[in-house]
Order: sequence, then structure tokens, then C-alpha cells
Amino acid sequence: MSRAFVKDQDADSVVDLPDRLISEHPNDVTAHGLELIEAELKRAQEALAAAQAADDREAIARASRDMRYWDARRATAHVVAPFEDTSQVRFGHTVKLARDDGRQQIFRIVGEDEADPAKGTLSHVAPLALALFGKSVGDTVRAGEHELEILDIR
Repeated sequence: MSRAFVKDQDADSVVDLPDRLISEHPNDVTAHGLELIEAELKRAQEALAAAQAADDREAIARASRDMRYWDARRATAHVVAPFEDTSQVRFGHTVKLARDDGRQQIFRIVGEDEADPAKGTLSHVAPLALALFGKSVGDTVRAGEHELEILDIR
């Protein structure tokens, strides 16, 4: 192939990455969730400083994108104070559920960035969390093809 048709990458070109998607839902967080957001923002700032020192354009782009995301999440974060009343499921509560197959599960309802179902945290906008809100001990909810009974709210 002729070199006339091969474009050399400009050494000064900047890597441009698309922004991370930001949820359309309210950014409700627990106090711990806000700490996690701030830690991620600090990590992104440190990554950006290291990338700039190394003049690594790809790493600069990644860290800049992460900084924009975490800065936006911190700016919109609304810390929801813990609800003392555990008569109904609310944001921040830990809920113990009995599944119709005999298994029991425990989830704490938290903000989107804090959620990790494998670690027992569930986003407040997840279908299961939405189904649980306002329910009490003894109530049942459907989750897909399964029925779950609320055993405890803390």
C-alpha cells in the first residue's frame, strides 16, 4: 500500500472518550455512599495527575472522563438520612427476604453507585427495591417469577 493512503497519527492528537452515562434518577446516597463517591473522585484525580506526569494521553482521557463522572455524581448527591422507623421499607433499610424456594436473602437499599447485589446492596431504582418500598414485615412482593416475603426490616 502506498504511504499516500496511510495517515500517521498526529503525535499531538488527544484521545477523546465519550462520557460515562449518568443516571436520570435522583442521586440519593447513604452517608457511606457519599464517602465512596468522594474516594472515587480522589482516585480519578490521582490517576489524572499520574497520567499527566507520564504524558500518557490515553490514561489522561480515561482519568478525565472518570473525574467528570464522579464530579457530577458528587455534585448531585443527596444524602438521605437513615429512617429510624422500620415499619415500612425505605431507602437505607436492610431487608431480610424469604424466597419461595426456601432461600433467604438480605439486601440493604442504597444509591446506584453504591449498589452491588453480590455484596448485599441493592440500588434504590432496582425493580426489587421499588417493589419493596412501603411494604412491611409479612408482606410479599413478586420478583420475576418468584414471590418473596419480607421477614425483617432494619
